[in-house]
Amino acid sequence: MAKKKHTTITHPHYACAIGAAYTVSAIPGAVPVINCGPGCVDQQYFTMSFCNGFQGSAGAGGGDIPGTNSGESEIVFGGAKKLDGVIKSALKIMKGDLFVVLSGCSPQLVGDDVASVIKPYREQGYPIVHAEVPGFKGNNLWAHEEVIIAIIDQFVGEAKGIRRRKKLINLWMGAPYFNTFWRGDIIEIKRILEAAGFEVNVFFGSESAGVSEWKSIPKAAFNLVLSPWLDLKVAKHLEKKYDQPYLHIPVIPVGEEATTAFLRQVVEFADIDNTKAEKFIEKEAKRYYYFLDHFADFFAEYWFGFPSKFAIVGDAAYNIALSKFLADQLGLIPVGQIISDNTPVKYREDVAALYNELSEGVYGNVEFIEDGYLIEKKLSEFDFGNSTPLILGSSWEQDVAKEKNAVLVEVGTIATEEVVLNRTYIGYTGALQFIEKVYSAAVSG
Repeated sequence: MAKKKHTTITHPHYACAIGAAYTVSAIPGAVPVINCGPGCVDQQYFTMSFCNGFQGSAGAGGGDIPGTNSGESEIVFGGAKKLDGVIKSALKIMKGDLFVVLSGCSPQLVGDDVASVIKPYREQGYPIVHAEVPGFKGNNLWAHEEVIIAIIDQFVGEAKGIRRRKKLINLWMGAPYFNTFWRGDIIEIKRILEAAGFEVNVFFGSESAGVSEWKSIPKAAFNLVLSPWLDLKVAKHLEKKYDQPYLHIPVIPVGEEATTAFLRQVVEFADIDNTKAEKFIEKEAKRYYYFLDHFADFFAEYWFGFPSKFAIVGDAAYNIALSKFLADQLGLIPVGQIISDNTPVKYREDVAALYNELSEGVYGNVEFIEDGYLIEKKLSEFDFGNSTPLILGSSWEQDVAKEKNAVLVEVGTIATEEVVLNRTYIGYTGALQFIEKVYSAAVSG
């Protein structure tokens, strides 16, 4: 039997599993407690927040995350005692509605029994759970789902006697901080769904009420998964645990046509009256095409100098969403799409099928590559013809973009040339911002 060849990953477009600390940090009132070696979480902060749109942190994030900083002593003798001390201090000092202990590589290798450490605190009524997320098992996206399931099982608990609310939706749409624009994306999708008459449980960011919304998960009529694959594991777990159905829409809507179709699909699945949704759609479409008509004047004047072909490097969610919009709504020609999030193998065939027809007669050319060196090599081989290339990617693609005299728009981890507060490129509002961004970059470039 041949030995498996182990290689390193250059310029990864994701973070280590312990980066799921920012899944916790994104929950208002939640506090991550890290059980791992020194420096691990600090590195994830730079990957997922500081060097990814300079998103910053609030509450228990950045340098304010309590941790064990496990060293040689903990490796040799075990780290349970030190973890207990950190938890005790965190409960005393940190103000939180939920504490989530995340175990990284070292405690997993030595076999620390974290469940036994937190058991006395749970028995005393403290809201504390744990998740095992060692980096040798997966990246931050894998760990994101593990953390959510841990919170559901250990904190949300059972749902006996809970009545479902017909118009309440649990919204799942990717990993906070990893998605550079997660805050604005949640705001836009929640705005759209609420305008159609729904109530929406969101679990991260400014629109979330915090742990009270997590506690109300079983009350929702269904779960809405808005991504090609991430959070599907969560929805399937909830289906099994609470007998709660889910609607999986793999392509995040960008632009009027896609967003209108998305909203109608959700309304139909929920089996609610569509009057409110249709009035909202009419209003949004009118506003959207008002701005698009004005953009048409500019585009008609300068189209000959703009990119006509594009390539995208990024996570599966943004990759397919922006590919469809660029091809179908702006008429650009795709030369290649590289999915860099290490999509699990079991999902890849279904994800690749989404590129079969980006627009009428327009097909994608998608590859799954996680090594940054190989991504750069593949990008350099793409043929953009005589037009100015448009590359949507991350800061890792800057060198290739310069070599090709391309317009580079950063749309994913890492993004060192963007400052992102409340921005979105999806839905009705976000599509207009995306057009602005692309063509402003083209003009300035």
